[in-house]
Amino acid sequence: MSLTLYYHPLASFCHKVLVALYESAIPFQPRIIDLSNASERAELTTLWPVGKFPVLRDDERRRTVPESTVIIEYLSQHFAGAADLLPRDAGERLDVRLWDRVFDNYVHAPMQKIVADRLRAEGEHDPRGVADARATLQMAYEMLDRQLEPGAWAVGTRFTLADCAAVPALFYATIVEPLPKQHTRVAEYFERLMSRPSVGRILDEARPYFPMFPFKDAMPARFL
Repeated sequence: MSLTLYYHPLASFCHKVLVALYESAIPFQPRIIDLSNASERAELTTLWPVGKFPVLRDDERRRTVPESTVIIEYLSQHFAGAADLLPRDAGERLDVRLWDRVFDNYVHAPMQKIVADRLRAEGEHDPRGVADARATLQMAYEMLDRQLEPGAWAVGTRFTLADCAAVPALFYATIVEPLPKQHTRVAEYFERLMSRPSVGRILDEARPYFPMFPFKDAMPARFL
């Protein structure tokens, strides 16, 4: 098998790539990395010195591809099943890349800030940073509610890279900072994302690890 994905089933950015792989029916060899295990961490840093997953290794092309967005773009270039994740039209492709960045930078990143702060030792918390992160999430929810059209995906009628980014960003963000009731378009979009078979598969694989999530007590019962 040409492709190996170095990842962890609980890790949010790994979910983003898994959505693309499962949506596209691309075969790959899963390699779960436990960062608390020194030898497994060393295996990952040998491939990508930053030491963060996901990382994709393509033995056939002798390429190591890190970073979730870049991995999905790589899949769209080399695997026919993933081609639709990035539209061929330049204008549409730009829109998809924009909303991919919105989900990563203004939903995913502040969510991770809040989660990371929960893991800090007493006396090392950052209340101002957490408050700013929550404010960023509220801004992003409002912006998304204006962007999203009923029954559509993040950019038009096709499931794309932007929707791959939305899955883990909204899944974890809405646990740490619930959606306001007035943002009905985001709520409807979230439910349609959760109904995708690819997403159900990812959540099934992550479920044994959910007790490790710092906000596990806030997770909706339907996901446990």
